[in-house]
Amino acid sequence: MNNLFNKRKERLALFQKLVRPFGKTKSKEIPDNIFYQCGGCGKNMNHMDLSENYFICPSCGFHLKITARQRIEMLLDEGSFREMYEKLETKDRENFPGYKEKLTKYKEATGLNEAVVCGMGQIDGIKCIVAVMDSNFMMGSMGSVVGEKLTRTIEFATKRKYPLIISCTSGGARMQEGIVSLMQMAKTSAAIKRHNDNGLLYISLITHPTTGGVSASFAMLGDIILAEPGALIGFAGKRVIEKTINETLPEEFQTAEFLVEKGFVDRIVNRRDMKNSIGNILKLHEGRRYGS
Repeated sequence: MNNLFNKRKERLALFQKLVRPFGKTKSKEIPDNIFYQCGGCGKNMNHMDLSENYFICPSCGFHLKITARQRIEMLLDEGSFREMYEKLETKDRENFPGYKEKLTKYKEATGLNEAVVCGMGQIDGIKCIVAVMDSNFMMGSMGSVVGEKLTRTIEFATKRKYPLIISCTSGGARMQEGIVSLMQMAKTSAAIKRHNDNGLLYISLITHPTTGGVSASFAMLGDIILAEPGALIGFAGKRVIEKTINETLPEEFQTAEFLVEKGFVDRIVNRRDMKNSIGNILKLHEGRRYGS
């Protein structure tokens, strides 16, 4: 009985370590329910078992949605992450009905000020700049502050000559901010271009889902583009496209697997292998950069 109790304590400690937030936050990282339902096969799974398996369904391999901070924990060396621009907050300049209330609601629910977490860290001891989007905050939509945080982060990487990694997940531009949200596509893309002109590495990690203005800008501009299995990647919805062209699209259309086949994505990487894969890319880039 003691062994069973100790094992349960160890599993709980591992789960809490995986989802613990950085710094002071009101983040509600541990869900109210103790089970997740797989979006692939529909099976109910225990949170602890899932956390030990990188939130991948053991039955069908479906990659469940995770928070930005969970992904940071999975990708970066322990204790290496230092957050930047965390105090930037969105203002409702257009007085869009209900927008202020929505922002308040998502801040309280996620503990984040916006839909992206940016900072500096290390992967296998190599310093890098990371930006991780979080679909729990207004579906990861890109408004003025998301665009500003990303642009500042890219420019910081360019100035310090660090490799850049952006983990993308988004429903697209944020409609409550109108044309200002669409402007972020050009703004972030221009920053990526300057980073590239300096001979620096940009790895784009595309996760489920990545659509709209994000997929049409920085998400698809990586020197190397990785994707998680089964990730939805596209601009307009499948049904919209079908009605526009009056054709039936393939069932696998807009999946990571389809885009790899067509050459838009370089490689599909299982979440549990992602840190190792990115680490190997960074090591190869460092060797080329310094001639070793």
